[in-house]
Amino acid sequence: MVHDVLIIGGGPAGMTAALYVLRSGKNVLILEKENFGGQIATSPRVENYPSIKAISGIELSDQMFSQITELGAEFELEEVTGMVKENGIFKVTTNYGEHLAKAVIIANGVTHRHMNLPNEDKLTGKGISFCAVCDGAFYKGQDTYLIGDANTALQYALLLSNYCPKVHMFTLFDKLFGEEILIDKVKNTENIIITPWMNLVEYKGDSELTGLIFENTKDQTIHEYKTNNVFIAIGQLPHNEVFEDLVELDKGFIITDEYMKTKTEGLYAIGDTRKKSVRQLVTATNDGAIAALEAVKYIG
Repeated sequence: MVHDVLIIGGGPAGMTAALYVLRSGKNVLILEKENFGGQIATSPRVENYPSIKAISGIELSDQMFSQITELGAEFELEEVTGMVKENGIFKVTTNYGEHLAKAVIIANGVTHRHMNLPNEDKLTGKGISFCAVCDGAFYKGQDTYLIGDANTALQYALLLSNYCPKVHMFTLFDKLFGEEILIDKVKNTENIIITPWMNLVEYKGDSELTGLIFENTKDQTIHEYKTNNVFIAIGQLPHNEVFEDLVELDKGFIITDEYMKTKTEGLYAIGDTRKKSVRQLVTATNDGAIAALEAVKYIG
């Protein structure tokens, strides 16, 4: 069977794309390698999605998934391992077989770089967060802790400083690596305290985060901080190597135009996987709607 549109990734971007494809009268197959919902599914509370005052990430994901399956979306839990375009048809290879489609939308997202310490996965969403925009407001009025030294970390520090008494920012070196304007702002914000030469070695806590243990890389001293929160901002990892013959990449992110088109006709990229300045839930759904309508137009 040749599907009208095949979507790689079942996060908010991919599911929104599926919604618009289905409402346009076309069929759609979604391939997701892990769990539907993407990163937002791990957020304990979402408060920045229009018209919904508050909802858990998993509940929002479930509602999106239910909406598209009721409209007839097909889905498979498979990991994409290759893709080619032959005679105007895309052949997508997975760890279970292959699928054919007239158009493909890549919505595979990114993964946050982790510290890869024990308890990290267990405590994610229970004190450990990778998105200050998503979760920072939950710690309003509390001191917050942040690990990172580049643009994302600097932006998070400035954001958190607006409603947290102190933002403790820990860096591996004694230098910040972001844009100069951000570095200047951070250094001149009184309630941002930068502590250099600190390497996180342990998360404290069982069911919830209760503290952090660092090693000073200059003198090997150990420092423990009691806290119920930490924001990890040490980078994001796109995983687009499998598509590199069909798309242009910039530091691993897929380059598209404003219509979500890649360099290959009929192939689109949306959400966090594409090169963009803002990676948020609403921008992901925006990308999905645009790509879906363009794909429908393309296949006719």
